[in-house]
Amino acid sequence: MRVIDSVAQLRAALDPIRRRGGRIGLVPTMGALHEGHLTLIREAARVSDEVVVSVFVNPTQFTDAADLAAYPRDPETDAAMAASAGATVVFAPTPGEVYPAGFSTGIRVGGVSEPWEGTARGAAHFDGVALVVTKLFLMVGADAAWFGRKDAQQVAVVRRLVRDLNIPIEIHAVPTVRDADGLALSSRNVRLSAADRAKALAIPRSLSAAGAAVADGETDADLLTARAHEALRAAGIEPEYWAIVDPDSFAPLTRIETESLAIVAAPVGGVRLIDNELLSP
Repeated sequence: MRVIDSVAQLRAALDPIRRRGGRIGLVPTMGALHEGHLTLIREAARVSDEVVVSVFVNPTQFTDAADLAAYPRDPETDAAMAASAGATVVFAPTPGEVYPAGFSTGIRVGGVSEPWEGTARGAAHFDGVALVVTKLFLMVGADAAWFGRKDAQQVAVVRRLVRDLNIPIEIHAVPTVRDADGLALSSRNVRLSAADRAKALAIPRSLSAAGAAVADGETDADLLTARAHEALRAAGIEPEYWAIVDPDSFAPLTRIETESLAIVAAPVGGVRLIDNELLSP
């Protein structure tokens, strides 16, 4: 497994694979790898000849400088974990390599990027995601890329970006990986105290309860949303949002007639958590 920090070295390393018709997979990450990331890497390795894992804390998608500074970084551990899961290349560029002096280009994906996370984190968040993902796709020239469904709106933004710009890459979304207690894996979970972690379990419970109700025939999205808000508040959590949306456009739904998505964002102990669950009527 090779660790590469420049675009020129990356392309030189991948050119022989591409010339002989090998399949290149990409798993974009911001490091602080956990089992969720490793699941993505294993999925990519299963069907790829070369697996590139990018490790880059992207400054353009942070709207809070303190949040960027506090984001966990452990490049040596990340590289070892990526290799253990099947990565053949770790691409770990510096901010200056990705955004050199004079960089002045931006990308905006309208519509799906605007509500929910786009509102909560500001328009610059998904603009930054779209920009760095596009750059990674062009740097790596991968045949396919793997993302986690926990960041469902991000996946929807990336899918729209690829469709709109005719980028020749397959996008794979892998189901959310959870701890044994049901909490969705996140690099931010390490900042939860034991008490706050116990409280946070109300978030996946609210989603599971909605899924069970829909399976039993409930189709009123407004009713399910109101119940979820009540349950979270009873657990001492004030959600930023809990809603049922179309999985592609992220437009809110009032009735569940086809596969839908329940989404939630809530602060717990100063840590902002997001989660979601597909609802099938």
